[in-house]
Amino acid sequence: MQARLGPALPHISVVLWLGLVLAAGAASGQKMPASTQGPSVAPSFLLGKPSEYAGIARCRSCHRAEYREFERTAHAKISVPGKDYISGCEACHGPGKAHADAIEAAEGDEGKTKLALEEHPMFSFSVNAKITAALQQYPIFHFRSNAKENASRCLFCHISSKQQDDFEHSTHAAQAMSCDQCHSPHLVTEVKDQTKGGLSTPQAHFFQVPQLPDEVRWLHGSLLKRSEPDLCFGCHSNIQAQFALPVHHRVPEGLVKCTDCHNPHGSLNRASLNRPSFQTCANCHAEKRGPYIYEHPAVKVEGCTTCHNPHGSTNRMLLVRREGRQLCLQCHNGFHGQNGVPHSRLGFQTSGECTRCHVAIHGSNLDPSLLR
Repeated sequence: MQARLGPALPHISVVLWLGLVLAAGAASGQKMPASTQGPSVAPSFLLGKPSEYAGIARCRSCHRAEYREFERTAHAKISVPGKDYISGCEACHGPGKAHADAIEAAEGDEGKTKLALEEHPMFSFSVNAKITAALQQYPIFHFRSNAKENASRCLFCHISSKQQDDFEHSTHAAQAMSCDQCHSPHLVTEVKDQTKGGLSTPQAHFFQVPQLPDEVRWLHGSLLKRSEPDLCFGCHSNIQAQFALPVHHRVPEGLVKCTDCHNPHGSLNRASLNRPSFQTCANCHAEKRGPYIYEHPAVKVEGCTTCHNPHGSTNRMLLVRREGRQLCLQCHNGFHGQNGVPHSRLGFQTSGECTRCHVAIHGSNLDPSLLR
């Protein structure tokens, strides 16, 4: 009996160890990737007299829904050293005492005023002539101006961030977009029409990605109104169509985000990429990073998109052409006696792939012809 149990003990210990590893993995669970955290922002303020500020308590008395969401964000913790009267809502909307006094004086009954404001948030209402006149006479900045003015109010602080300081020169700004079209400082009232339903991709059902509650997703997702890529697809529907192709990066499945590659606030790189050329791709595809002694010029000059379509393709490995040799001949198209193709005219293989011989297509440390 001892002879039989002896050899089984190591096997039992291995099984027990594997069980503990699997249990630990199950306990940790799969996590949805969070938004990339940018560098710190240096707050700046439009300073006014202390008598011009109403205080966050008076804002909260009418705008309860907005305050309930706002107090959970980092914006609610902003304060001016030595000027405690500048905080909360008025740090972004500006001094609001005249506005609050006028609204209360116009109605007189605080309860009716609060009810009217809760039913018609952000002043898009006409309760009575007195309140309407008070809003016109004592306005407060409510981010319903043109895109440039709305964005400039946010950039008053966020221009100090290295990931947002180019927004004024970005493609989004050129298309008259402002920060509040994508971000919401207090997530309320995004009414969704459930009668029309929504489109769903089959790829999303092939993977189990955790779906966070909307408020949690908003707090941990840069205060975006909707999650990526749905928010981006609202304008970039042509890119959404490319992600529906059979071979694609797993963006529709939620495993990769648009901002992993692109900076929506603008950058000096082509297509607002986070990093120049192939370096954006090398963040994930580190094995292709190099440096190599003998490099493929196309990678260094034009980047990975010379051969690959990063959003989606009908070809393997996201290639822009079905046959690899036809892809190579787009550049290596020289004739006999020229340097484009090192073979004689029409001497290259009529079948097969160039990579059958040139295996180190991304770069080599051994052979200048990328043969090994």
